[in-house]
Amino acid sequence: MAESILVETTTPPGTAEVALLQAVADPVRWAVLDVLARGERCVCDLQEHVPVPANLLSYHLKVLRDAGLVDTSRRGRWIDYRLADDARSRLTDALPAGRTPDPS
Repeated sequence: MAESILVETTTPPGTAEVALLQAVADPVRWAVLDVLARGERCVCDLQEHVPVPANLLSYHLKVLRDAGLVDTSRRGRWIDYRLADDARSRLTDALPAGRTPDPS
């Protein structure tokens, strides 16, 4: 009978932080975050401030939503976007200098 081998599948430290920073590294997503930092906006407002085609803006908003940096709410047929409550602190914590030292 063959022996079973336990394989540990942990993610390397910093993986989540790197993914979060990659989400904001794109200039279009950075521009969206800059606009949303000033307050909640509907897509039509975002399109005025971030001059990219609607399908591309939608893609970038999805990346930011998937990263947990942007929240949405529906208002009739419109969707309003805003920074997630913890977006600023999560981004700060993702930076090497922003992390709390590991007690070990």
